[in-house]
Order: sequence, then structure tokens, then C-alpha cells
Amino acid sequence: MADQSAESVSHAVKRDLRLDLFRGAGLWMIFLDHIPHDIVAWLTLRNYGFSDAAEFFVFISGYLAGFIYGPIVRTGHFLAATKRLLKRASEMYVAHIMLFLLFTAQIARTVRKFDNPMYADEFNVHNFLEHPDVLIGQALTLRYKPVNLDVLPLYIALIAASPLILWCLVRRPNWTLLASAVLYVATRWFDWNLASYPAGTHWYFNPFAWQLMFVFGAWCGVGGAAQLRFIIRSRAALALAVAWILFALVIVLTWHVPLLDASVPKWMIKAIYPIDKTDLDMLRFTHFLALALVVARFLPRDWPALGSKWLRPLILCGQHSLPIFCFGVFLSFGAHWILMQYTRGVWEQLAVSAGGILIMVAAAWLLDRAAKVPNLFVDASEPEATPAKTDRIAA
Repeated sequence: MADQSAESVSHAVKRDLRLDLFRGAGLWMIFLDHIPHDIVAWLTLRNYGFSDAAEFFVFISGYLAGFIYGPIVRTGHFLAATKRLLKRASEMYVAHIMLFLLFTAQIARTVRKFDNPMYADEFNVHNFLEHPDVLIGQALTLRYKPVNLDVLPLYIALIAASPLILWCLVRRPNWTLLASAVLYVATRWFDWNLASYPAGTHWYFNPFAWQLMFVFGAWCGVGGAAQLRFIIRSRAALALAVAWILFALVIVLTWHVPLLDASVPKWMIKAIYPIDKTDLDMLRFTHFLALALVVARFLPRDWPALGSKWLRPLILCGQHSLPIFCFGVFLSFGAHWILMQYTRGVWEQLAVSAGGILIMVAAAWLLDRAAKVPNLFVDASEPEATPAKTDRIAA
């Protein structure tokens, strides 16, 4: 009965297509960024600012957790929300392990077939191929992660912790956000992180630091966004956000233009570097906030273009983010292999990039069609599922 009541609450949540749009764009950017030396990757966000798709994904994941499950917790169905969130975390864990096994098998086959150990070294699977008995245990405990497989463990940790986070946010939202900020500061001050493999290494995405982005998103989802409305509408805040975005653009361009690099004062270089991704540097966090403010101000929820056929491919990918992300990891390695094994010309880079994105869109379309196929064998003890099931968009 509690699950059915929680189901009725979650069905009242209307899907925000803006979130699917940005998740879809993030998936495309991740795919392109995972292809080394790809000219099309110059279109991605990381080349024009401090933050990238990772910040958008973690924020959206937190926002959806708060927006969807916050009302369930608030109406007294904490256990029902916990059950769903832990189920989602377990699904992500299984997806990560399957992705790990298939990804390492893909690389191992490539190494042996083409007698090129470069791929094993480049993607950090050399040790696994030599000592699979040891490394499989490290992978199951999320300590060992090949290159490009670092982000799912972060989501697993955050979603697993989200029941407690939401319980606190529903009761004391501002105090919970403050506690998250204190944990972030303590993490950077005391250098806290989870251990990784080999010994002496740590998680690439530090969950103690990145929880700030997740909790901030969940805080917005449970109602905190309403408290920020006056800031979003403020002309002064908009001017500050635009100035910060332009400043970040100039700094990032200095990484590629020597003339601009020479014009940056030495004191500024010491003040802003290194811009740490592992511990979510404040430059990255504030750059994301500036972008989010601009988007929230000029891209309303009822934006007509969200229903256009031109944005449909992005939205479809965003609505099936977990399988499309996993699929994109394979595609990025395949694209990298083609460019390295055969040719790296501009037209070839354009072709493999466009081909990978088209395959991702086709996979998302098939998943969407499959989700709409009616289930003729429904368990009478379970509440009736709906096509826009909210569980699918919680992370």
C-alpha cells in the first residue's frame, strides 16, 4: 500500500525536458571527449570554460532525486523512496560491472589481434590482463577502474547516500546544504578521498567533494530553487554570471593560444591553478552556477523548441542516459581504434564522430520504442507502470 501511495505521488511529477536535453548533450560531449585528438571534441564545453558535462550530470542527478523523491519522503514514504533509490544504485552497480567486463574484453581482444599493447597501457587495463584474479576483486569493490569508467562509481555512491540526504533536506534543507558545504571544505582541507587501486591512488571523482554538487541539485529539487528566483531575475547576478563565463573562456583559450597565455599575470596563475577536477575546484563549481543561471533565466520550462524534431535526438538520449552512456564508452573506444589503426584525417574524424552520435541516437530510439511496448503479463500485486516511469529518470 505504501508503494502504491508513493507511486501516485511520483506520477504527479511532470517531466522537465530541459534536463533530458542537457543530459543528452552531455552524453554526446562525453563520447567526443573520450576520443583522443578528435577535432569534433572542440565543440564540447570543456574547451570553453572551467566546467564540463560532469557538473551538469551530477547536478541533474541530484535535482531529479530531490524533485521526484523529495515529495515521497515528505508524505511519509521514506522506506518506499529508499527502496527505489537503492534499487537504482544497484542497477547502476550492475551496469558498471558489466561495462567493466565488456570494456576490458574489448581492449584485450584488440591488443591481441593487432599485437599492440598501447591500448592496454592507455586505458589502464594492463594490470588487469596480467592479474585478473586480483583485479576482479578490486573492480567489484569499485577500487580499480579503467580510464573512462570513473564516473559511474561516483553516481553509485551518491545515489546510495541519497535517502539520508533527502531525509535531511526535507526536514532542514538549508542546514543540510550548509553541512554539505562544510564537508566539502573539510574534504579539501584534510585531503579526504576513497582509496583506489593500486595502493596510494584515490578515486578520480572524489565523492566527498562532488557531493556538494549533488546536494545542491537535490536542495534545488526539494524547493530550494524557489529561494533562488530573485537571484535568477537579478540583472546584477546576470551581469556577474556573464562576466565569469567570459573570464573562464579567456583563461581556457590561453591553454591553446600562446599569445594570450603570456598576457595572464603571474599572480593570477598562482591564484587559480591547478583547477582540480578530482576535488571539484570552486572555479568549476562557480562556472557551472553561472551557466545554470543563464540557462534558467533564458530557457523556460515550456520553451517551444523542446517539442521540435530537431532536439528530439538529444532528448531521447537524455531520457535513457545510463544505457546510452555505457554504449558511448564502447563507441568512443571503437572510434579511437579506427583513428589510430587506420587514419586520423579530418574527414575521418568527422565521420567517426558523426557515426558514433548517430548510433547513440538510434539506440536511444530503440530503447524508447521498447519502453512503450505494453506489458501483457502484469503482476496484480504491483502498481500499474506508466510509459513515463519516473524511476528511469532519477539518475
